[in-house]
Amino acid sequence: MMWDAQKVADWERTLIHPLRSTILPPEKFTYPFHYEPHPLARLAVEELQYYLELQQEWQHDFGFQPPFNNYTSGKMFGVLVVEQKNGEIAYLAAFSGKVAGAVHQPGFVPPVFDMLDPEGFFRKGEEELNALHLQIEAIEQSKAYQEAKHSLALLEQMAQAELSEAKQQFKAAKLKRAQQRVWLESSGDEELLSRESEKLNQESKAHQIAYKDLARQWKERKMAAQIGLNQLEADLQQLKQQRKAKSNALQDKLFEEYRFLNKEGHSKSLISIFGELIPPAGAGDCAAPKLLQYAFQQGLRPVCMAEFWWGKSPETEVRVHQQFYPACRGKCKPILGHMLEGIALEPNTVFSLEDEEPQIEILHEDDALLVVIKPERLLSVPGLTKHSSVLEQVKVLRPQIEGPVIVHRLDLSTSGIMLVPKTMSAYISIQKQFIDRSIEKRYEALLEGRLDSEGGIVDLPLRVDLNDRPRQMVCYEHGKNAITHWEKIEEAEGITRVYFYPQTGRTHQLRVHAAHKLGLNTPILGDDLYGNKSARMMLHAGWIRFSHPTTGEKVSFTVPAPF
Repeated sequence: MMWDAQKVADWERTLIHPLRSTILPPEKFTYPFHYEPHPLARLAVEELQYYLELQQEWQHDFGFQPPFNNYTSGKMFGVLVVEQKNGEIAYLAAFSGKVAGAVHQPGFVPPVFDMLDPEGFFRKGEEELNALHLQIEAIEQSKAYQEAKHSLALLEQMAQAELSEAKQQFKAAKLKRAQQRVWLESSGDEELLSRESEKLNQESKAHQIAYKDLARQWKERKMAAQIGLNQLEADLQQLKQQRKAKSNALQDKLFEEYRFLNKEGHSKSLISIFGELIPPAGAGDCAAPKLLQYAFQQGLRPVCMAEFWWGKSPETEVRVHQQFYPACRGKCKPILGHMLEGIALEPNTVFSLEDEEPQIEILHEDDALLVVIKPERLLSVPGLTKHSSVLEQVKVLRPQIEGPVIVHRLDLSTSGIMLVPKTMSAYISIQKQFIDRSIEKRYEALLEGRLDSEGGIVDLPLRVDLNDRPRQMVCYEHGKNAITHWEKIEEAEGITRVYFYPQTGRTHQLRVHAAHKLGLNTPILGDDLYGNKSARMMLHAGWIRFSHPTTGEKVSFTVPAPF
C-alpha cells in the first residue's frame, strides 16, 4: 500500500473513509471485549496506521524517539467498518481521549461531547471553579490567616507550658503541706496543730483559686485569638462549600450531556447508563463509543471493529505498539451494552465451548484432600455469566465434601494442579500454608520471544486497573508486593520455555511479570490480555509441594505441560 501527500490530504478531508475490498463482511458484529479482528477491520487498521506514520497535520509524542518525558505516551486508536446507505463499505477512525492536546483532529470522528469547547458550559464552569479555588488559596496563603493560625498555635503552646509548670509547683506545695501536717500531728501540740492546719488549708485553697484563674486567663486569650481565626475559617468554609456544590452540579450536567445512541436511535446519558454508580473519569471518551455514536448519527450500519495501541507503553500498564486490544470493561462495557442493544454479536470466544465443557481430572485422592488437574478455559469458581467451574464439578463428583472446598485458584486460561481440601481441618491447614507462603509452586510457560539471561527475579507491585478489571497494573504507590523467580529451560524459533516460581500469589502476577517492560518484556504465548490472543494461553501449573494436612509429611505432585 503506497500513500503520498495527496492520499494523506484526502484522508483528512473526510470522516467516512472508503474501504475498497472484495472481502465479505461478517454476519455478526464484533464482540468488543474478546475478539479476533475481522479481515476488513485489519485492512482498515492498516490504512489508519499508514496515515499515522505519514501525517504532518498534528504532533503528538508517542514515544518513538528519545528524549522521553512525562508527556510521552502511546494512545489507543480504533476503527469501525460500516455499511453506508448505498451499500458501500467504509470505515471510521477514532482515538481515545485526546491526541496532541485536542479532541478534534481531521479525519477522526468527533467526541460524543466536547467538554473542551471554550464556549461550552464545562469550560465556563471550570473557570468559575478556578476562580473559587484562587479565592480559597488567597485566604489560606494570606498573611492575616497565617498569622492568626500561628498566634493561636503559639498561645496553645504557651498556655500548656505555663499551666503545666503551675501544676507542678502546686503539686510540690501540696506534698510539702502533707509533710508539715505529719510533723504537726507528731508534735502533740493541739493548739499549734489547729492553728497551722488552718493556714495550710487556706494556702491549698489559694493555690486552687490561682490555678483556675490562670487557666481562665489563658482560655480568654485563646478565645480572642480563635474569634479572629473563626471569621477567616468561616469565609473559607463558605467558599469551599460553594466550590463543592458547583463542582457536583457541573459534573452532573456533564454526565447528562454525554448521551449515547443505539441503532434504534434511543439515547441514554451516562447517569442513566451507570445508575447509582458514579461514572469513571473519561467514560464516553474511548474510541469505541465515539465510533458507534457517529455511525448511528449518520445512519451507518456497524459491520466490525478493532482497537489497537500506537506508541510507547505507559509505565504502569502492558501495552504493545500496533497490538490489538479489547474495549475496556470499567468505562466502556456499560456504555456499549446500551449502544449495541439489538445488534447480533459474535460469541464471546472465552466461553465458546458450551456443548463441550472441559472437565477436571482427579490426580490424587485421600481422606483429607483431592488433587485435581484443571483444564484451561474452566473457571476455578462460578463467574457472573458462567457457572461451570472446578468448584461445581467437585460438588457433583464428591457431594459429601464439607467446608469451603476451594482454597486457591488458577486463571480461566491457566491449566494445572489445584488442591481441593475435603474437610474443614484440611482446608485450614492448606490455607495456612498458602498464607505462610510455605507451599512451593512451579509454573511452566511458553514466552512469545527470546530472553537474554538464564534466570532471575521480577519484583513489580501490582494492583487492579479500576477501569478495566480484571487487568492488573504495576503501581509502586498502591500496589501489593509481587515477586516471581524464573528460570529459562529452552529456546527455539523465537519461543522461550520457562519455569516460574511465584513467591506471592497476586492476580495475573505471572502474566504481568512476563509481559511488562520492567519484567521480562516478553508476554506469555496466547495471553489475550497482556500479549496476543491464540488458541490458548501457554501457562500451566505443573508442580506443587506442600505439607499433607493429616500426616504433616512433605508431598509433591507433577503434571507435564500439555504444550
